[in-house]
Amino acid sequence: MLKEKIAFREPTIQLAHGAGGKASRRLIEGLLAPYLNVSELNDAAYVQIDQAQIAFTADSFVVNPLRFPGGSIGELAINGTVNDLAMGGAKPLAIVTTFIIEAGLETEILEAEIKAMHEAAEKANVAIVGGDTKVVEHQKADKLFITTAGIGLADPRVNLSAGRVKQGDKIILSGPIGDHGITILFARGELDLEADIKSDTRAVWPFVSKLIDAAAPGLKWMRDPTRGGMATALNELARDAKVAIMLEEEAIQVNPEVRGACEILGLDPMHIANEGQFIAVVSEEYADAALKAIQQVPGGEQAAIIGEVFESDRHIVLSRSSYGGTRAIDMLVGDPLPRIC
Repeated sequence: MLKEKIAFREPTIQLAHGAGGKASRRLIEGLLAPYLNVSELNDAAYVQIDQAQIAFTADSFVVNPLRFPGGSIGELAINGTVNDLAMGGAKPLAIVTTFIIEAGLETEILEAEIKAMHEAAEKANVAIVGGDTKVVEHQKADKLFITTAGIGLADPRVNLSAGRVKQGDKIILSGPIGDHGITILFARGELDLEADIKSDTRAVWPFVSKLIDAAAPGLKWMRDPTRGGMATALNELARDAKVAIMLEEEAIQVNPEVRGACEILGLDPMHIANEGQFIAVVSEEYADAALKAIQQVPGGEQAAIIGEVFESDRHIVLSRSSYGGTRAIDMLVGDPLPRIC
């Protein structure tokens, strides 16, 4: 059924509409969502089949360059898909994939990405069960684009909804932010600097499964802060839950190379994309157990409680510095780093 009238009035689609920030939200809410059967804009949708709740997600990957320190488009496609399922509290089960290939692409490049997908799927314990290929004329695509769809089995112990988030709930971040976006920037040669940095792309289900085991009754909301970064994800939460969020800036881990690059470019690490981190909102009662569960999984040692939810008529995100001052953290505006995933 067609929903309420379409509010999107922009005459053309621009890069910013794909950046995950304010423009993306306008596009989705104003043009796409009215035609879709969705009640909440989450990373995964659910379909009830008998006694099982199946999570379903879809994603596309257009990263440039295809290969970068720490990963490649093929690995990113698998990890990004299984992470969207994990953010729905679902164990990833199977993926189908479609390749849009530019005529003239070297066969060894395509084979390398298929191999990367196979290896990432094995590591994530998920099966690639089908797919499709399309080849377009030279210069009608940029080498290789990948689209995926994935299904998973939702954990019945989990009830994820922004509507459950309330004052006193804790914000948990699984690790350092900004690594992926800045890695892509360096890989393109857009910074005349050298840095020992690589993408954080990885499957997060091992962390999420332990989190669910330890704190399922108190787990209320999750999101992987990809395009638009952590700032955009938390602003969406504040708006959807009709709450405000206070972050403790000192608790947010940022690697020195990321911080330095952001300072040079005038960017905020909270706006930079991640491909192997996630945010969880957990009730105060379960927060310590949730944090400990994540930290005990290899790669989760830097997880931290970074903030708290509070009631306010202004549905905003604030960040408090070590000096006690606060600043507002807005959603990403524009597209400073296009085609990062």
